[in-house]
Amino acid sequence: TSKKNNGLAEHFALWKPRDVVSGDFYWIKEHDNKLYYIAADCTGHGVPGAFMSMLGISFLDEIILRQEITRPADILGTLRQQIKQSLGQTDATSKSKDGMDMAVCVIDKTSLIMEYSGAYNPLYLMRNSKLIEYKATRNPVGIFVKEREFENHEIQLEKNDVFYIFSDGFIDQFGGQKGAKYKSRNFKNFLVKIHNEPIAKQLKIFDDEFLSWVGNNYNQVDDILILGVKIL
Repeated sequence: TSKKNNGLAEHFALWKPRDVVSGDFYWIKEHDNKLYYIAADCTGHGVPGAFMSMLGISFLDEIILRQEITRPADILGTLRQQIKQSLGQTDATSKSKDGMDMAVCVIDKTSLIMEYSGAYNPLYLMRNSKLIEYKATRNPVGIFVKEREFENHEIQLEKNDVFYIFSDGFIDQFGGQKGAKYKSRNFKNFLVKIHNEPIAKQLKIFDDEFLSWVGNNYNQVDDILILGVKIL
């Protein structure tokens, strides 16, 4: 749960592990005139998920900070190779099917051009009270039967844009009066309603919405991660 203002953008991170440790993680860095916002959802939760998270974080440090790979689709592609190698995933019949879903956003601080690429995890951009969805490539970061290149999107950001990347934990949470999943449509409508609130306040609003949805009758079913970023 953090908020940071670097003169260009501020963000919040709602991070709610289902267990003591989490398979969801986020990676936020400022490096060589670029801002990196990454949200990931690893296979499993608890200790196995946390192990994958640690692997993901250390590989991202290596890929971005040391190899200086900056294009989101290339970050995902390189990470996929490293995950497969480290887990011994040689082909689609490999015993280990572990991997992660991820959204990678990289903002050039000078041009305000953001590049985005997603492995299953989309990007929702709020501009002038309208929600624009950028779809992810339907591939995980890990072994997959129909492996394909990750798509790269370029977005010219504008002042007051707010964008969100997230795991599926919030959307898949059971609750409400009927014990149904929260679902993407409710999530999108909620973003339209609250995106103009101050970033620090949005963190609390999301947390309150989750607690209200779950109520006393349901347990948290998965790790939850929502990253919201506002361009100043």
